[in-house]
Amino acid sequence: MPIPRVKKSSVSTGTRIPKLTSTSSENQEEGPQVKRSSSPPHGAPKKRTAFIDITNAHKVHISLPGRKKETTKSAVKKSTSRSAALRKLASLKKSSSVSSEEATAEKEKTEEVKPGEEETPEDAAAPVEELAAAAAAPPVVREVPAHLLKPQVPVEFDIDSENSEDTYMCPEYAKEIFDYLKRREEKFILCNYMTTQPSLNPEMRAILIDWLVEVQENFELYHETLYLAVKMTDHYLSQTPVHREMLQLVGSTAMLIASKFEERSPPCVDDFLYICDDAYKREELISMEAGILQTLSFDINIPIPYRFLRRYAKCVSAGMDTLTLARYFCEMSLMDMELIPERGSLLASACLLLALVTRDLGGWTPILQFHSGYQTSDLAPVVRKLHAMLVAPPDDKLNAIRNKYAHKVFFEVASLPVVDMDILEEVFLQ
Repeated sequence: MPIPRVKKSSVSTGTRIPKLTSTSSENQEEGPQVKRSSSPPHGAPKKRTAFIDITNAHKVHISLPGRKKETTKSAVKKSTSRSAALRKLASLKKSSSVSSEEATAEKEKTEEVKPGEEETPEDAAAPVEELAAAAAAPPVVREVPAHLLKPQVPVEFDIDSENSEDTYMCPEYAKEIFDYLKRREEKFILCNYMTTQPSLNPEMRAILIDWLVEVQENFELYHETLYLAVKMTDHYLSQTPVHREMLQLVGSTAMLIASKFEERSPPCVDDFLYICDDAYKREELISMEAGILQTLSFDINIPIPYRFLRRYAKCVSAGMDTLTLARYFCEMSLMDMELIPERGSLLASACLLLALVTRDLGGWTPILQFHSGYQTSDLAPVVRKLHAMLVAPPDDKLNAIRNKYAHKVFFEVASLPVVDMDILEEVFLQ
């Protein structure tokens, strides 16, 4: 849909730029040689600066109300004490060794001054000695809290040092980011919510996700946008009963929110109304957007398996064909209700293990155990569910993902045969 261009505002004919007078042009040509006149022009207000003049402020005595004037004797005494303190500080800087015992003795000497006694220059310099002694003391070393300590990564498991010059990869705290996302998954654990939806069933949800995959392809959106839209849809449906006629509105609105969160240039509202064949009004989509955000408490930074998958594939330096195969398994899992309760990091690990075994690239290595936190025994139940999903007879009506990954751009990974379950069981026993 063409976006109307914004017209540039033209300058009205009535406004003109004032021309420089001859005097100003002469002053510009002469530069610093021309001395400006100090007298103000005729009719101009008299020039006034705060506190008379900053350069002459030390010469002006300002009397404040409610404060008595100082006598000449006390003023001389104060200036004498200040000069003595400055001389004492200079001598402290020249002398390299000042013991802490002398500083303590000076401190006791100042404390012996009784109230009512006059302050001598030496007494005024005592605080200066205390400051110098405090500055010479070694700084106190404080222990860093445990939650602020940077995690120690063994050299054989370090996968971020090679990107030390790439600021986009955040090599200094990449592991901390994914550890935080892994802890955050506990907040977004779902269950099979179809029992609370009297008007929906798993087949309707699969049809919706198949349609969202086509939307992602047509708009050329990021894969993160698709995963986040599906997650928001599931979280909204787990808390709010929805009629089947409004299911497409929920999915398209979730895709709109995810696009605003992930995309650099997200599609507009009219684009989503168009792909829905104008089945909904603009006010309905905006109202649904507010409803989804309020239901999710505006917390839409949900950890998705796609991010973990790219991170874990980097641990074994997996090629693009192996990563694409794992992405195919992961995207197919979006349509299966049985895999909704699984955490994103666990699901991504299972998809990667299945892709590694399919490509005959080995099993779950120690570096993968370190970064994912899962062992092969943790992944076995999820891998079995993925295998059962892949060997099931395909539905001809739900073929958007298979057609997508059967293209040459995606290395035609959808046409690869599924690995035998006996081979997987042998990997589980390792």
